Amino acid sequence: MLSERLHTAINEQINAELWSAYLYLSMSMDAEAKGYKGVANWFYVQWLEEQDHAHILMNYLNSRDAKVCLKPIAEVRTEWESVQEMFRETLRHEKVVTGLINNLAAIAAEDRDFASSNMLVWFIDEQIEEEESARDMIFASEAVESDKYGMYQLDKELAGRVYTQASPLATSAE
Repeated sequence: MLSERLHTAINEQINAELWSAYLYLSMSMDAEAKGYKGVANWFYVQWLEEQDHAHILMNYLNSRDAKVCLKPIAEVRTEWESVQEMFRETLRHEKVVTGLINNLAAIAAEDRDFASSNMLVWFIDEQIEEEESARDMIFASEAVESDKYGMYQLDKELAGRVYTQASPLATSAE
């Protein structure tokens, strides 16, 4: 059985993951409006992945006979000055999410809830990837900062990013 503290924290994390999805959808729409279809695609894939993260946590709570409590999603920003600014905000945001996931892991460890600790390992590893991906995008966008052709090439490359369902969902019965 989950402790009330961990149950509440996981529900808060579900809300945070859905807010993240909403943020990345907003970035996708802003990039699309500015003609960066590849960047829009990159953020659209991020949107899908964040929804997966929330879904994994909802499935976990359900598997532990704990109620999922969905809350309203707070408003997100809708416009950025540049693609580079979007990626910088992405890294800042993912660092916040890493802190939230680490907090969940700390609560599970304090509770000696080994099942929750085990489930959270996937999220800890995922956050390493999320931060690395955002840093890579900052580096790439900085490399082409004043080069329109370079930005065109980067945008075309990002158009090729495809969504892959998160492994905990791909192996579930759903």
